[in-house]
Amino acid sequence: MLVALPTILPAAPAQTPAESRGSPGSVELLVLGSGGPGAEGRASSSYVVFVAGTPRILIDAGPGSFVRLGESHVDLEKLDVVLLTHLHVDHAAELPGIVKARAVATAHPIHFDVFGPDGHPVQGEVPSFPSTRRFMEILFGPDGAFAYLKDFAAPVSFTVTDLPRTARTVGPEVIYEHDNVAIRALRGHHDDAPAVIYRIDVGGRSIVFSGDIDAQGLPALESIARGADLLVFDAVVLDPPGSPAILYSLHSPPQAIGELAARDRIGHLLLSHLSPAVDENRRAVTASIATHYAGPVAFASDGLRVRP
Repeated sequence: MLVALPTILPAAPAQTPAESRGSPGSVELLVLGSGGPGAEGRASSSYVVFVAGTPRILIDAGPGSFVRLGESHVDLEKLDVVLLTHLHVDHAAELPGIVKARAVATAHPIHFDVFGPDGHPVQGEVPSFPSTRRFMEILFGPDGAFAYLKDFAAPVSFTVTDLPRTARTVGPEVIYEHDNVAIRALRGHHDDAPAVIYRIDVGGRSIVFSGDIDAQGLPALESIARGADLLVFDAVVLDPPGSPAILYSLHSPPQAIGELAARDRIGHLLLSHLSPAVDENRRAVTASIATHYAGPVAFASDGLRVRP
């Protein structure tokens, strides 16, 4: 039986400045993209976190998130922190469009703090991945594909941090602190793609983003997600043998999700980055999770808002 999150809200219309203000410790999640890499009618992975009613933090920027951003009437004025879980197309390809939208929405200089995984060179048959710093240079650097955006509508600048920041980082690392917002990060595992798990704490409430994560990354997720009010978990595969074997080297099945959520005493579980297989088998996925986790479980949709 599917248990809906009691804090799910309908998609919001445009808000006036007075209506959009929240209490200093309030936090809200907007799902821009709840789908995966396929063209299945959903935008790919992307989220915005509101702090005190203001959109502040973008997590991933998959294809389609640009349109969902406009449909949700998000005020881009203060959207200045970007967290990239990894650099696969379905998590990062829409970033240039969102940067441009932020630039044309204001006339004053804009600065983004961007965080994402470090990279690795070609290793035998394993493809290379640029670091996030290199990725941003390829897009926006002096010789980048979209170098013109630097001064297109307003001066745009970036501070880019590759994670982890040191080779010795073994536990969750505080990467950003401002007012009552703290963001922690820890290396995840998504087969050969460098990946990062994020936890955002605001005024005593917490949201964790697993990103795409396989079995090798679950211990790290468990360590950073303990006691979280909301865990956003990328749900792509069914329990074995329900999905192609190769996908289990990239993603975690429902039973593992339920086991982790129970051990970590997660308040609410939101399944996102949904594959057609998961979408078509919601009852079975929920039942599998419920064999271990007794808390509320919901499936994300584009435009969904959640208050943890």
